[in-house]
Amino acid sequence: MFENLSNRLESVFKKLRGQARISEKNIKDAMREIRRALLEADVNYKVVKNFITHITEKAIGSEVLRSVSPAQQIVKIVHDELVELMGNAQEKIKISSSPPTILMLVGLQGSGKTTACGKLAKLFRKKGHKPLLVAADIYRPAAIEQLKVLGKQLNIPVFSIDDSKNAPDIAKKAVEEAYKIGSDFIIIDTAGRLHIDKDMMKEVVEIQKTVKPTEILFVADAMTGQDAVNVAKEFNDLLSFDGIILTKLDGDARGGAALSIRMVTGKPIKYVGVGEKLDGLEPFHPDRMASRILGMGDILSFVEKAQEVIDIEKAVELERKLRKETFTLEDFLEQLQQLKKMGSLEQLIGMIPGANKLPKQALEVDDKAMGHIEAIINSMTHKERRTPKILNGSRRKRIAKGSGTTVQEVNRLINDFKKMQNMLKQLRKGGKNKLKGLPFPF
Repeated sequence: MFENLSNRLESVFKKLRGQARISEKNIKDAMREIRRALLEADVNYKVVKNFITHITEKAIGSEVLRSVSPAQQIVKIVHDELVELMGNAQEKIKISSSPPTILMLVGLQGSGKTTACGKLAKLFRKKGHKPLLVAADIYRPAAIEQLKVLGKQLNIPVFSIDDSKNAPDIAKKAVEEAYKIGSDFIIIDTAGRLHIDKDMMKEVVEIQKTVKPTEILFVADAMTGQDAVNVAKEFNDLLSFDGIILTKLDGDARGGAALSIRMVTGKPIKYVGVGEKLDGLEPFHPDRMASRILGMGDILSFVEKAQEVIDIEKAVELERKLRKETFTLEDFLEQLQQLKKMGSLEQLIGMIPGANKLPKQALEVDDKAMGHIEAIINSMTHKERRTPKILNGSRRKRIAKGSGTTVQEVNRLINDFKKMQNMLKQLRKGGKNKLKGLPFPF
């Protein structure tokens, strides 16, 4: 995510750190580089122009604090301006004071609208709502079927009318159905096109008039860059929407859409898609995203993800086991499974401050390797997991065969586990407090 832009900005700040003092010339040279980096990231030209003007004015006009270096001062100004550019604060979905809350998702075909409906439904069910998905894309049968499949996976009802050619009528009847079954959250999937046309707009306007949605959310594919921004502007001019869901952000190395769309449309990014799985939708926090772009990580999001999956009682029990040296491969497997629930390892590493400064090969995490470890431990007996020292050659061959891996992979896991145990012993020798609150054994 934003890899190219982050690397370019880091090189600019590195040059500034080598300066004993920041002059007007230094600032102009840095701004020239930042301007080029933003344009290469496919950020809207007018957005770049305003961005550079604001930073230059603040940098030249600011007093350098004694507690920070001049370069750090520039980084702070750039960070604050990025936050401003993306909307200052998180903007949440409005919840209707008289249920049901009705969300209507609009956008072009291929932007990820239907999947976003499923992700939103899962997200709001976690918050205690009872969602109803509505298949109102009457032109693409695959969209209706896709929504039904998502609903089945999530165990969330899907409303559809077979052979209906009237999307506003489907939406109207879906609201009636929501009252009957007690759903307080309706998510309507509307039809997309390969481009904006009159028929498309006429239909979504009719749906809007019929059901009066609490919010209309425009779904844009982040990887299409300025195309997504231009389409969003056209859409907003014709049908004023309330917010944006930016999909496929995890695959966007440039970042042009995320940095431009707020200023061009005047509408906030409310959610971002960060993975294909149905839990890969996150609230958009401008300040956290700015920190990630500048290589400062996103430790708040990391902690929030950890809090969602970590069982406090189990964490306390884990700490006790670590103190008493009774930590086993069973415990390791349990921690691994909790870590997997937090998302892909690559995404998690991206949230760690300074991770962008690590060698590239250190950041290339193979999630499949995690699956192999899980398979190996699952192929062991309870006794083998609790006492790895009994794992002789024949047992290791059996485990490799049962897990679909090699004996070498089994040996590597056991050796790594022994190294980890030795590391924990060293921590214990260094003092009990070093283990306090340790959430994972690695």
